[in-house]
Amino acid sequence: MATFVIIGAGLAGAKAAETLRGEGFDGDIVLLGTEPERPYERPPLSKGVLLGKAERESAFVHPAGWYAENRVDFRPGVTVTAIDPAGHAVTADGGAVAYDKLLLATGAAPRRLDLPGADLDGVHYLRTMQESERLRAAFATGARVVIIGAGWIGLETAAAARLADCPVTVVEPEPGALHRTLGPELGAVFGDLHRSHGVEFRFGETVTSLYVPPQAPPRPGEPVAPKIAGVVTSSGDQVRGEVIVVGIGVIPNDALAQAAGLEVSNGVVTDAALRTSDPDIFAAGDVASSFNPLLGHRVRVDHWSNALNGGVAAAKAMLGQDVSYDRVPYFFSDQYDLGMECCGLPSPGAYDQVVYRGDVRAREFIAFWLSGGRLVAGMNVNVWDVAGDIQALIRSGRELNPARLANPGIPLTDV
Repeated sequence: MATFVIIGAGLAGAKAAETLRGEGFDGDIVLLGTEPERPYERPPLSKGVLLGKAERESAFVHPAGWYAENRVDFRPGVTVTAIDPAGHAVTADGGAVAYDKLLLATGAAPRRLDLPGADLDGVHYLRTMQESERLRAAFATGARVVIIGAGWIGLETAAAARLADCPVTVVEPEPGALHRTLGPELGAVFGDLHRSHGVEFRFGETVTSLYVPPQAPPRPGEPVAPKIAGVVTSSGDQVRGEVIVVGIGVIPNDALAQAAGLEVSNGVVTDAALRTSDPDIFAAGDVASSFNPLLGHRVRVDHWSNALNGGVAAAKAMLGQDVSYDRVPYFFSDQYDLGMECCGLPSPGAYDQVVYRGDVRAREFIAFWLSGGRLVAGMNVNVWDVAGDIQALIRSGRELNPARLANPGIPLTDV
């Protein structure tokens, strides 16, 4: 009987296990996860759970009994230390685990702040359930918050902090919010949104040090517990804050793959079937740098939908099915009263024109990024049930008429 091992008990790993059983695989499935929790989805950590609007239980992929009921040997709190492709085994806490097929769904880790004092109490990251709960408790105190980074995590935590009535300052080296993700045009929309809710931005600045004020001498026998009081930026200014949130990107957890001799380049390199340079090892989710036939190049996408769909696709490929993972990248965000979905990758340099349909000032519109007249990406802001139409336009590869795109009287299906 075959044994399939999955390293990484996040959304991609859990969906792969579910798909294996759903497709009729009757062998052994071993799911190894470093966290003590069973697999959960990460978007609620910066949205419903962080805001206190959703219970932690709502984030879990499956009910607690699902793994035993479906004969998935789920082992939480286990660290895999090595992969032996020649011996078809992984080394983990408790010994070796043999495999016939292996899936790497090890995800990504927050980029750490490389400054003295970055490990002090008051410095927060947001990647795990425990970190989300600690951050929610910190926001509940009404403390001043400094957020390093104006990406998605930075802005979603800024919204949560403001809704908790915390003063918020965001420090970002780029000239605007979400600059590398959306470009300056749509980044400005999100920057204006946050300013309207009282967020202060310091664009074009970096954090050069953490500010820890002089501490009173401790009483005999008491430990010294330095308290963060803010940051110093490249302008030389001190920005006060008792809660520091670091949101400066993530790094794929590809060290295991690299040590095992697999091809690695900003993630574990795979073909369109999510197969790595070893035919019996696959990769999915945030850690995978996969060839996307639709885009014509490799891409690593660290968003929810890629973990959700990549785990499914990898499981089918492990079973020998014909898989071509060519989905249009998709992500979503909720900030204050703004909800949006984005299809495609509208990074600066990928487009030469932005076309709008709807009312941008009222934040109820669709934005289209074009390159040579062809749709690169589309974002619907407080407009719903159009993501499928936007993806179809991207897939068509056709040259589009910008005036027809901008005309709300023409259905997207007729553009």
